[in-house]
Amino acid sequence: MTRFANGFLLAVLLLGSIWYFLDRNAQKNELRAASNMIQEQIQQVGKLIVTEANYSQVFTYKNSQNLFLDMITSDKKALVVTHAKATVEYDLRALEIRLDEKNKTVTLLSIPDPEINIYPEFEYYDVKQDYFNKFEAKDYNKIKNSVTDYFRKKVESSNLRAEAQDRLMEELLNIYILTNSLGWTLVYNEQPITAAEEMERLKQ
Repeated sequence: MTRFANGFLLAVLLLGSIWYFLDRNAQKNELRAASNMIQEQIQQVGKLIVTEANYSQVFTYKNSQNLFLDMITSDKKALVVTHAKATVEYDLRALEIRLDEKNKTVTLLSIPDPEINIYPEFEYYDVKQDYFNKFEAKDYNKIKNSVTDYFRKKVESSNLRAEAQDRLMEELLNIYILTNSLGWTLVYNEQPITAAEEMERLKQ
């Protein structure tokens, strides 16, 4: 009877050990699978988000120089028609994330800043220049810089940045939905995000 009891107890301990080992191994595999899914989702998000707009504007450029002891004025001027494509971009390849399998957390360490890019095209009309004051490379560079600054200010005062940020939030929301569905927690600025509405905290 004692041998039977000892054998039974040994079998229970053996089966318990096997079950514990298999259960722990299953949990590790589950964590690894969840981690891989999250990493794949982040890689899919890791792309360039671009919101763009097109602008047109007419500028007048004029430059005057005083010559011969200010006795003569030499002028040059031009009518400049510009067409520009403006973009607000988020390069999500620069998104920094840390995965903690032990605590089942995904921490957003750094969200890239938006980049505003202006791509202007120029058409010159009614170009007039004097012999002593001709158009040079520095004039065209000055026109380009002035026009680029002008359109950059238009972008800043428009809703283009807000539209780009909304698209960014849509991409980051995919990460939240996945982590939440797997029982993980998304963290930003050391604060857990427990509801989709709290994603507003990520706006810059």
